Amino acid sequence: MTGRVLLTFNPGSSTIKLGLFVSEVEGLRRLGGGIIDLRQKPLVLRIVEAGRATEIPLKAAVTEDMHELIEETLDWLMHHFTRKEVAAVGHRVVHGGDQFAGPVKITDATLAAIAALVPLAPLHQPQSVQLIGAIHHLRRGLPQFASFDTAFHRTQSDVVRRFALPRELFDRGIKRYGFHGLSYKFIASQLKRKLPQLAGGRFVVAHLGSGASLCALDNGVSRDSSMGFSTLDGIPMATRCGAIDPGVLIHLVKQEGWSNERLEETLYHKSGLLGVSGISADTRLLLQNDAPEAREALELFAFRIARETLALANSMGGLDGFVFTAGIGEHQPPIRAAISQRLGWLGAAIDPAANAANAERIDAPGSKLALVVIPTDEEQTIAEETWSVLTAKAHVQ
Repeated sequence: MTGRVLLTFNPGSSTIKLGLFVSEVEGLRRLGGGIIDLRQKPLVLRIVEAGRATEIPLKAAVTEDMHELIEETLDWLMHHFTRKEVAAVGHRVVHGGDQFAGPVKITDATLAAIAALVPLAPLHQPQSVQLIGAIHHLRRGLPQFASFDTAFHRTQSDVVRRFALPRELFDRGIKRYGFHGLSYKFIASQLKRKLPQLAGGRFVVAHLGSGASLCALDNGVSRDSSMGFSTLDGIPMATRCGAIDPGVLIHLVKQEGWSNERLEETLYHKSGLLGVSGISADTRLLLQNDAPEAREALELFAFRIARETLALANSMGGLDGFVFTAGIGEHQPPIRAAISQRLGWLGAAIDPAANAANAERIDAPGSKLALVVIPTDEEQTIAEETWSVLTAKAHVQ
């Protein structure tokens, strides 16, 4: 079944990443891809090839059904990267609840189940539902598959997943799910491939982007994570608050008179690095700014990551290493240095030159913790999961 082309969609809260892959004897090879930032006007499709970025202007507007935008984008990608027809489409779906423990083919029933989980992931899940519907409309009959961010964390115990709330709420799905699972699954595979002598150890993996979380990875298996019931939990993010005393929320509603809408808007879009600094949600801009508010936002970011690291290490009974990944983790040495410094009492020692060069190993000789930088590739994981279900079904038939 070589030579078949797969298309992947990786929607964020305000972006859509696309990937094209072709099946070969050795596995799936990426043909190319791009990203659309839905906040940018006019819209462009940003392509990166051989380290060079090209921006393709898009004529389509963002509509509720996404039909025109997806059609124009697909036409450009297929014309530029391949003349072959797409054999299947894989989608990143943030929330799989307790219904989905792995990738599945999308049917009317699975799509309804995915849509029913929208209230649990209001920033991301609607995008997936829209994109699945757009492909069904534009390429009717084309097989589509879903890969779930929550599925990787199904290995966590009920003790880890449970809140100290009445038991019936856990049975109704009020529990910790964890997210960024496709990224963590990729990192686990890369640790085994690149650093097999370390891969069986206990690592905290930090997926640091606009959305950010940590995962306790024990011999490649998720044991705990910083995100819980929602994508708000855990460490501070670009505009999301991270873990917060629920009494604050009760106070804002009962004493300050906040509406549910204002509360949701603040927690998701006006908090985190943006809220603390009052300047920007972008760590790159904060690093360039000498304002004390910018410094405090970055300091809080590193402090909370280090504190959460110790909680996750407790879930594994120790810690052997720390992995930095995603946009901030892969490309911003000052952030990595600040986090590593706060882990110094555990024996973490960073190599300044290796860190500045974005090397794979950035721990200094004698460091008691391995400090590793590994680029993530969620689209690769989506493609591989799509291929596994597609070929399994073909084999059965």
